Amino acid sequence: MATDPICGMSVEERPESLHLIRDNRTYYFCSEGCLHQFADPTRSLRQLGFRLAVAWPLSLAVVYLTYVASFAGSPVLAAVLATVVQVYAGAPFYRGTRDALRDRGWNMDVLISVATTTAYAYSVAALALPSRLPHAYFFDASSLIIALILTGNYLEHLTRDRASSALHRLNDLLPTNAIVVRPEGERTVALGEVRAGERVRVVPGARFPVDGVIRSGATSVDESLLTGESTPVSKRAGDRVIAASVNGEGAVEVEAERVGEDTFLAEVGRLLTDSEMSRVPLQRTADRIARVFVPLVLALALLSAMFWYLFGAAGFTVALLVFVSVSITACPCAFGIATPAAIVVGTGRAAESGVLFRGEDAIERAARVDLVVTDKTGTLTGGRPSLSDVRPVGGVAPEAVLEYAASVEFLSEHPLARAVSGAARERRMNVPPAADVRAIPGEGVRGRVGAHEIQVLRSAAVGVTAPGFEDAAVTVRELESQGRSCSEVLRDGAIIGVLGFRDAIGSGVREALHALADDRVPVVMATGDHEAAARAVAAELGISEVHAGLTPAGKLELIHRLQASGRHVAYVGDGINDAPALRAAELGIAIGSGTDVAREAGEVLLVRSDLRGVPTALRLARRTVRRVRSNLSWAIGYNAILLPVAMGALVPIFGLSLYTVLPVIGALAMGLSSTSVVLNSLSLRWTDLGLPTPGPAPGAAPIAAV
Repeated sequence: MATDPICGMSVEERPESLHLIRDNRTYYFCSEGCLHQFADPTRSLRQLGFRLAVAWPLSLAVVYLTYVASFAGSPVLAAVLATVVQVYAGAPFYRGTRDALRDRGWNMDVLISVATTTAYAYSVAALALPSRLPHAYFFDASSLIIALILTGNYLEHLTRDRASSALHRLNDLLPTNAIVVRPEGERTVALGEVRAGERVRVVPGARFPVDGVIRSGATSVDESLLTGESTPVSKRAGDRVIAASVNGEGAVEVEAERVGEDTFLAEVGRLLTDSEMSRVPLQRTADRIARVFVPLVLALALLSAMFWYLFGAAGFTVALLVFVSVSITACPCAFGIATPAAIVVGTGRAAESGVLFRGEDAIERAARVDLVVTDKTGTLTGGRPSLSDVRPVGGVAPEAVLEYAASVEFLSEHPLARAVSGAARERRMNVPPAADVRAIPGEGVRGRVGAHEIQVLRSAAVGVTAPGFEDAAVTVRELESQGRSCSEVLRDGAIIGVLGFRDAIGSGVREALHALADDRVPVVMATGDHEAAARAVAAELGISEVHAGLTPAGKLELIHRLQASGRHVAYVGDGINDAPALRAAELGIAIGSGTDVAREAGEVLLVRSDLRGVPTALRLARRTVRRVRSNLSWAIGYNAILLPVAMGALVPIFGLSLYTVLPVIGALAMGLSSTSVVLNSLSLRWTDLGLPTPGPAPGAAPIAAV
């Protein structure tokens, strides 16, 4: 069974069912009204406004004719006005009922059309056959019910649009053309013609047409519409940019990495659309209730009417009003939209804060997290380490050590590799090309430079039998005592040098750890770096539990061990070596500046390299799930209380005269019920997370002289 993305009702996925294909995904609808609202919400809202403009004046006129200006022809005039309301203003309910019967399903329109038609048809019959039926007319009830429900639909429509936010319309911000730099020169082409790997030139003040990496030039970029960060972010060669963000004062050339439907902008749109269909386990019970709710209500309405007619001394007209009251008071829509209404707002709020939830259960997983395990480099630290030391071993010149290392690291996106290649560029070295370059996850990289096999490995991955090991070990211990991270450079299996790196604490890390501590979520460091460097960073940040020198398998084993102890673990990482742990954790949180492998492995993606996104994601998830639960509680409570009232629970106190006003009161309550669910969800947009807004990624550390 599919779920209507507008009203939340269940729909069978049959070829003849109402459906619409958008972004290669098929959506099913219970009625044409829901389909039109999804396909063109602006036009749907405008048409609803026209119907309201007819329904309210005519309904009030019917009330006036019924209770104030009563004269000989007033019932006939009231019938004419009520007919316009029933036929024109109530047309969407009849079409919805037709669609439901055609699809052999039930929706809210069935209850509305049955109840209002019953009241209207009886009134017409009583007017046409005065000698056979009591002179009781309910044109006012049928008209007011339609006007009130249309008003509720209009309010719900407005609040739903507000909940979805401007993020759904971000595609309009993309430029239509791009300046592509090709061997024959610059050429302006349509955006759809840009291919990954091509270079595009972006002039000052223009929007970036693709996601990519700056290859030449420097500028500042306004990413506020995408990441929520109002301060322009400085960018230079090697930094990533996002499509639809605004270039500042410098012209730059960008190598396109993701274009069209692969961009971050398109991913946000897909995630927000998917969130409308999301279901937490508690909602599945509500779905089952909603599926049988309409026929159950109609049965209860009929039984209640028969009971009061046969055993309660109620006449036929009162029994008719009992039927109308029960039918019109029930609200199955509140069950259907309880989850998507909250998740749409929560997901949109998160996206505006630079946090993307991926997968329909990611928010629920995040809400359960009670322990965060985090990598160090690029996560707790800024991710832009600088090369601080080049220590040769065995008499090799420092410049030769750096040249060999830069050759095999040149194309790598690893933070330490970028520090090495950046230092080589700073010294204007003529770096020879490397062949057969291969990354070794958790250990380093290897390749061939000329006739030599070159390896750049983390110290723990170097065998003790390697020539030069003892001299290198002395240097490594010295650098590690200073809190440096170390890699060793090997030529044909012999150690020829040690590289030392320093990395500053990342922007916002301290605030993020304080926020997690306030939420009673402990933090554990798990890193492949050596013990001394890891302990130095942990001590600076107040992290008490540290696991250093871990391979990807070691991180995976740690995650499994913590989960076996009953903890709900989130893992935060950014590298290829973090991918297994990101997958294994209950919630994988990938840093946006990390590798593609890490980004794909996480259920949560932090657009900025700012750890404050972690408590932001967890707090938003907890608040969103609480909204889902409160929405469902409201839906259950509303129907549990008002349905018995509509069936006659208060008759022993107020008498059967209660039914002269109960149909209209029931319509008002039903219209406000689903609107209240959406408004409760919309309050997520303004909830205070108690966190400073995540800032831009920290700037690069200066290249150290070697």
